Amino acid sequence: MTRPKTRTVDLPSLQRGQIRDPELSAALRKLELQVRRKLDGVLHGDHQGLIPGPGSEPGESRIYQPGDDVRRMDWSVTARTTTPHVRQMIADRELETWLVVDVSASLDFGTAGCEKRDLAVAAAAAVAFLNSGGGNRLGAVITNGDTTKRIPALSGRMHEHELLAAIATMPKAPAGVRGDLATAIDALRRPERRRGMAVIISDFLGPINWMKPLRAIAGRHEVLGIEVIDPRDVELPDVGEVILQDTESGVTREFTIDAQLREDFAKAAEVQRTEVARTLRRCDAPLLTLRTDRDWIADVVRFVANRRLAFR
Repeated sequence: MTRPKTRTVDLPSLQRGQIRDPELSAALRKLELQVRRKLDGVLHGDHQGLIPGPGSEPGESRIYQPGDDVRRMDWSVTARTTTPHVRQMIADRELETWLVVDVSASLDFGTAGCEKRDLAVAAAAAVAFLNSGGGNRLGAVITNGDTTKRIPALSGRMHEHELLAAIATMPKAPAGVRGDLATAIDALRRPERRRGMAVIISDFLGPINWMKPLRAIAGRHEVLGIEVIDPRDVELPDVGEVILQDTESGVTREFTIDAQLREDFAKAAEVQRTEVARTLRRCDAPLLTLRTDRDWIADVVRFVANRRLAFR
């Protein structure tokens, strides 16, 4: 079987020692060039972004089409014409985007082109570079389950690089500490913020106890979920007897990986992924999945292009 081509994120792995500022700065500059070059020609117009959302300024009305958001129904025009119409929205010129970045212990892991933590930084970089310019502001809530760091929403390339460096150098959580994505998402509600975008970056492993705070955020902001996964999150290799450790609980157990265990694990992983996608859909949040064994930039390009087509 031919191994799929992979694109390394080209960020120094946190398990290979302390990141020095010159190395990190160079890696972030290379990331920016990769993202912008790949997306050249895909995004058009003055207001570019990872999600071409509906904005908040009312525009012209058009006839309703299957799949349109019923919350944008223009009832006055519908009543006058007796034909359902929806109100098109004009995107804000200045967008405030907040990242919730989960770098709990389960992300300090990778068996393909990079670690999941590195891929989370790459995802944050894509959001930052695609929503930069025009006075747009970017902020972040970064959590490892033990510590939460808040970066205020500011504009400018220097701020973007400092924010990404803060994500990349966030310390690892102590052994046995689980991530707390629900609390991190809930942190976006206070203080109250102007309408904008919220991007949740995580592997979404563990209990799905974050739907309530996410729905509260989705009631005011455009929301995007970015899932970062590794092949070993969804399938086990045929390697026989192994010793595995849950990085967030610290529990270690010995397993014999046979055909039955591999099948059970794959089914459980599929159920988890399906439930994550379903929960995000219930919060009106699209899902972008990035894998450590795939060309993540190509996945971003396809996602952006498909979202643009959907809003035409």
